[in-house]
Amino acid sequence: MRLYNRSFLAIALSACCVSAFAPSKHQHATKSAVSQSSAAQSTFQSPSFLTNNLRNNFQLSVATSEICASSVTRPNDIANPWEVHKFGGASLADAGLYRTVGELLITESSGRSMPADDSEDGEQKHSGPIPTMAIVSARAGMTDQLVAVVDSALLDMNAAESALTKAVETQLSILKELAPPTITDEIEERMLKDAKDILSVVQSLRMIRSVPPSVMEVVTGFGEIWSAQTLYAYLKHKGVATAWLDARDVLIVRSEKANAGLGDKGSSSSTGGVTPLYVESALKMEEWWNGVGKKEGVNSEDIPPTEAPIVIATGFVATSDSGVPTTLKRSGSDYSATIFAKLTDSARVTMWKNTDGVYTADPRRVPEAFSIDSLKYDEAMELAYFGAQVLHPSAMEPCIDGNIPVYVRNIFNPDFKGTVIQGRCTSLSETNKAGKVVNWRSKQGEIPIKGITSVDGVSLLTLEGASVIGGAQVAERFMGSMAGAGIDVLMVTQASAESSITIVVPENMGQAALRAAQSTFELELSRSNVNGISLTDKSLAIVAIVGEGMALQSGVSATFMSSLAKANVNIRVIAQGSSERQVAVVVDGDDASRALRAAHMAFTLSQTMVSVTVLGATGKLGSALIRQLNEQRESLSKKMNLSICVNAVSSSKKMIMGKDGKCLVTTSDVNEMLDSDEATGLDMHALTMALKADVNPHRVVIDCTNDDSVADYYAQWLNSGANVISPGRRAGAGPMDRYKEIREAVSSNSVEWQYESSVGSSLPVLSTLRDLLQTGDDVQLLRGCLSGTMAYVFRTMDENTSFSEAVRQAVEKDFAENNIREDLSGVDAARKVVVLARELGMDVSVEDVVVESLLTDEIRNKEYTGTREEINAAILEDLKSLDEPMLKRWKEESDNGRLLRYKFYVDVATGICQCKLEGVDNKDTLYRLRENENLIAFETSRYTTSPLIVKGAAAGPELAAAGMFADLLRIGRGFSAST
Repeated sequence: MRLYNRSFLAIALSACCVSAFAPSKHQHATKSAVSQSSAAQSTFQSPSFLTNNLRNNFQLSVATSEICASSVTRPNDIANPWEVHKFGGASLADAGLYRTVGELLITESSGRSMPADDSEDGEQKHSGPIPTMAIVSARAGMTDQLVAVVDSALLDMNAAESALTKAVETQLSILKELAPPTITDEIEERMLKDAKDILSVVQSLRMIRSVPPSVMEVVTGFGEIWSAQTLYAYLKHKGVATAWLDARDVLIVRSEKANAGLGDKGSSSSTGGVTPLYVESALKMEEWWNGVGKKEGVNSEDIPPTEAPIVIATGFVATSDSGVPTTLKRSGSDYSATIFAKLTDSARVTMWKNTDGVYTADPRRVPEAFSIDSLKYDEAMELAYFGAQVLHPSAMEPCIDGNIPVYVRNIFNPDFKGTVIQGRCTSLSETNKAGKVVNWRSKQGEIPIKGITSVDGVSLLTLEGASVIGGAQVAERFMGSMAGAGIDVLMVTQASAESSITIVVPENMGQAALRAAQSTFELELSRSNVNGISLTDKSLAIVAIVGEGMALQSGVSATFMSSLAKANVNIRVIAQGSSERQVAVVVDGDDASRALRAAHMAFTLSQTMVSVTVLGATGKLGSALIRQLNEQRESLSKKMNLSICVNAVSSSKKMIMGKDGKCLVTTSDVNEMLDSDEATGLDMHALTMALKADVNPHRVVIDCTNDDSVADYYAQWLNSGANVISPGRRAGAGPMDRYKEIREAVSSNSVEWQYESSVGSSLPVLSTLRDLLQTGDDVQLLRGCLSGTMAYVFRTMDENTSFSEAVRQAVEKDFAENNIREDLSGVDAARKVVVLARELGMDVSVEDVVVESLLTDEIRNKEYTGTREEINAAILEDLKSLDEPMLKRWKEESDNGRLLRYKFYVDVATGICQCKLEGVDNKDTLYRLRENENLIAFETSRYTTSPLIVKGAAAGPELAAAGMFADLLRIGRGFSAST
């Protein structure tokens, strides 16, 4: 193998010298294992390009069985065909992981138990040994180190040598942990000679002041070569029949982009333009099998019948049809695996990742995402094209050609079945013949999409107003300019009326695309035949839903768009693939995660999760609400598919937020959490920023504080897409300018401000009033009692129970406000009246309500100090001075057969709003008002003979919390309805 490596380097050096007279600008990115759904800064080939590319590849391909000898495809007469396993760099980061991979290969090659249903006699059997090939990437970080060696050589040879030494020493240290010197000495010698050869090549780069692509490719390819030998050493030490295969000795390819270099990290277009030459490669494979294979003992009749050979092959690297060392470009090891699967006529390919298969969305951005059981090749390609690191689109061609299933499994959870990719989607023409259009929701339990993915870092380039030129010519020239400049066009939309075209391009290609378009239409721009060409200056993202089930199913796009609207995500561009397997939109980059989560919930791929912030959570009202949320959590999950995530709580002085928007571990003891080290001082600005940054599309703030300074933030929260629930009356009855600003924020952002519980606690007072108005009824008068404290006091006081004692009992029962003077002065009732009046369209403030206070000016204006309990005790003591006059008034009404009730009126015709204490006889609806009840009578043009009455218990924190809970469920149902 040493001769091959040195000859490859000689060829690279030769290419380097030839390039001395034509320096090329070296472009590369760092190649490393990419997590399952990452798509940042990616560029892609269009699906139509991929289809054409696959068609061309098919013309160059030949069925494996026609070109590979059975000695290769069925080694040593083993009954089972080969199986190919691919391991990325993340699976080979250290010696422990190399051992894990080695043991996994030994287990896989030993065979697996077959289900009883698959055997003829119905008994469970064993498959027998399975010939196994492992395709390995470079150790995690190795390719980056080798790229740094090449780059450093242009400026500082000592730095390049130091970087190379570090890379080699790290690999050697892992090697020596895995096998004894009898095995590793020879491999170490090869690696050290490789390092010397690399230095001899990169030394010449300073002379030509450039990095030819062939040099970069051959140098970085050593990461895979060393990695394969390291794993081979471990397996040989374990006594396994094994050999390592340098893919450059076997894999022959034709590259349309011979000078393209490595390609971009994470790009699904990286392997594009590289075509395997299967006939030549198959001959090389047979030559290797009969040569090195025999020498190493993997092609031998001496292998026991209970064992199968394990071949470790290098991923990423190959040789061009002209004999020049090359690569399959960035992340090309996937392609290596599927090519070798076709060459060996394998039964399956397994891509080992660090996640449980292909997920419905990127789990880092959508925590609710889960593993998909199965995908069609076409679905997987669409997902890959739009950013999901499933399998590179080009890499699927060999498997499609041979109908080889691709399994995506978790190396850290090998017992999990993962995701299988196999089969083609039904063509659109076949789908159209198959049936009629139906709404996707009518198919109970069937979800039309398989996954949701995104491409970050894109820009929009728009050419507008070119109708004078003609649409066809505009499109041809515009797209031609992009092709000529090498721009990856990800999406295209066109408005025929104005011959305007918008394309989506990678952000890092935006300026180049703009210059290309401006150059092409320079004359038309100068003559104003084209209105303009513009490039967005803000980072955008593509969000796409993908699935075969979308075809001939109505409502899919509506569900998608509605979910984004509910999440307050603005759509810049919309496009649907002609195959009806995907719908893609372009949104602001900052909104991408929120869009992903909203769409994921919309198609019931996960529960509808509502992020909840509870302000004033330590008070009686907030504590009661959190207790109720905890009690009903499981029921909401089962019955409504709704998950309530309390991710921030506060008291009047402190707050705590779940890290990165995560749910707080427990919400049962808020005081304990706020006393922890993780709690901070209450900072409304910081809380607001965290609320805006929360990527959950369904956000709700519940304000239990009844604090004006908190109400000042409502408009900000609503404008950011959050919903607000306020049981207090500070916002609903506060300054009219702020009230109108809040209302405007609600209507402008498709969000909700729920304050049903601000009047009547859990009674449906406001919803009843809205129903009357929205159905065209004419509400003329509202009357009744809105104070639970007043209802209790005047139901309880008599000759034996004084006024102050009745108030004390109301306070003990938690019927009163924190400041009981707000109840007794009538201010609290007046605020509720204002809330009702504003619902009726009346321009009313608290100052406009005629209020009868039960307190003297001295008590109302007195400054009390101490704790809340001490202040209330002092007030109650002062209230004793009112016992005698209140008893007198009570007797006067009682003697006339009337009862005292604190009554409110809203007269729409006169505009008069008032709250006052008056006597009512037994014909009045308030006569039988119970001690903790509210009552509201609606006199309308429809309810003429008798008013519509809403009456019920409405005092105490439990009932008020129930009202807030109902408000939250109303919002939650709205979220679910939008999905």
